[in-house]
Order: sequence, then structure tokens, then C-alpha cells
Amino acid sequence: MIKIGIIGGSGYTGGELIRLLLNHPKVEIQFVFSTTRAGTKVSATHTDLLGQTQLLFSDEVDHEIDLVFLCLGHGNSTKFLQKHPFSETTKIIDLSNDFRLEASSSLGGRNFVYGLPELNKDRIQKTKYIANPGCFASAIKLALLPLAQAKLLDYDVHINATTGSTGAGVGLSPTTHFSWRNNNMSHYKAFTHQHLGEINESLMHLQKDKGKLLFIPNRGNFTRGIWATAYTHFKGSESEAIDLYKDYYKKAPFTQLSDEPIALKQVVNTNHCHLHVIVHDGMILIASAIDNLLKGASGQAVQNMNLMFGFPEMEGLQLKSGVY
Repeated sequence: MIKIGIIGGSGYTGGELIRLLLNHPKVEIQFVFSTTRAGTKVSATHTDLLGQTQLLFSDEVDHEIDLVFLCLGHGNSTKFLQKHPFSETTKIIDLSNDFRLEASSSLGGRNFVYGLPELNKDRIQKTKYIANPGCFASAIKLALLPLAQAKLLDYDVHINATTGSTGAGVGLSPTTHFSWRNNNMSHYKAFTHQHLGEINESLMHLQKDKGKLLFIPNRGNFTRGIWATAYTHFKGSESEAIDLYKDYYKKAPFTQLSDEPIALKQVVNTNHCHLHVIVHDGMILIASAIDNLLKGASGQAVQNMNLMFGFPEMEGLQLKSGVY
């Protein structure tokens, strides 16, 4: 049994992380840190946890904890770690984008490994510090990694991906308000989204000279999930492409290639990524679906925790989607 702490547990990713860890057989939550909610019940903020825990938010931090999850806003994890001297034995999983890029992956002697298990499982198992991937980055890279591994990303890749409203966090803004988001759709940060940096870095480890990623992110009128499609030139047959993907993911318990077209509801509330591949007239189309709060954030963080501590990779993550 390991003892863990959560920093910033009042948001969507913090709430999902608490829900998962409360049901993990090898974890005990020691504290959930919040400066604004200290002394209040966690279940008063995350009402889905009513009756499941008596945990209170705390304004105190145990610096000798076995593992700490940082669920802070982008830029705040660095500030928090500079202020709080965690023990050298404390492992850290950061869910912000502070340490995802190689140029910013080190802080105070800590070197963070990019935590996409389908790419870096061996390194994750050996490290004490993880930079958890972004949600769009996870969905898109899982769609493209087999092609990069085979050095087949020679041409530009056109990517269109839509995220649910939880991807914007708990704070309200003009584009997250229900009356704006409902029955509506829009794109944002076309060609410039912040996750492109980490996507490109990971793919270039597998294929240095590759085509450009032309990424259009969209806001969807649903709550959770990411639906992504990517297409590019492909010289092989559909059966060759399918074999390529099945071989790459044969040891990845949370990434499945479907023989039939997929739908977003298949993965919502799970830590799975479902993929579907079509080859037509010299083009390959890959559809990718994940839950942005789980495989795109908290679920993947728990998956990384399992790998770091030698637990079964699927421990505490065998969740069923709500397809009905």
C-alpha cells in the first residue's frame, strides 16, 4: 500500500483522480491539498463522491509522501515544486504542461519523463518523475505512432479533433457557458495549439524527417471525450496498415484497434483509446477516440503510477463505458 497526496484536487482532473484512487486496491490517499477549500469535504465539491469518502481538503502538505500528483494550472507546478521541498524518495506525476517538452523537462535535479506508456513504458517504469501528456496529444499520437515507427509519415498529416467542454476546466468563459456551447461548434487555435509541441517531439523520436502536422482543434457540444481523425498519404494496402497497428499495440492493454468503425461513447468513462484505420485511393485515415479526463489526463496518470510502482498496468482502471 502506497501513500499518495494530490495537489489541486478541486478541478475536473483532480476529481477524477480522487474517484479512481479511492477504488485502487494498493493506494491510500493521505491528503488532497487546496488553499481555498481547506477543511471542507471533498464530496461537497465532487458530489459524485457523496457516501464514498470522508476526506477533507487540507492546506498542509506531507513532503515525505510516496507519490504526489500535481493537478495544477499550467505554469503552477513549477512554482509549487520550487516552494515545497519534497523528499528525494517522493515520486511525482505532473498533469500540467510544465515539463512535457524536453527543453523544460528538468527542475532542481529532477528529470521528468514523458508519460505516454505506449511510447515510453520502459522509461516510465524506471523513473521517479512523470510529465503526464496532454489530452489532444494523447489521442493524436496514439493515432500516428505506428506510422512514425515505420517511417511512413513522409507527407503532411491533416488532423481534425473535437473535445468536450470539460477540456476547458471548471472555470466559466464565454465559450464554456452552457447557452453558448449547447447546439454549437467552433474551432480554436487552428494550426497553433499548444499540444503540437509535445506531439512533434514524440513523433520525431521515431521519424526525424516527417511531414507537417496540420491540426484543427474544435469545441464540441458534449461534456467529455475527444474524437480525432488524421489522414495522410499511404502507399500500402489496408490490410498492411491494420497489421502495422495491431503489431505496434499488441502489448498495449489500453489501446485497441477496432475492425469496425468506432464511436466516442465506446471510450467515455474509460482509460481506453479506440482506433480505426481505413485506406482508400492512396490515403490512410485513422480515427481515434479517448476520454479527455481519463486516458487524456487522470486515468493515464494512474496508469503511469502503476508502471512506476510495479503494479499491474490495468490495476484500478478496469472501467466500463456508458455506450447506452
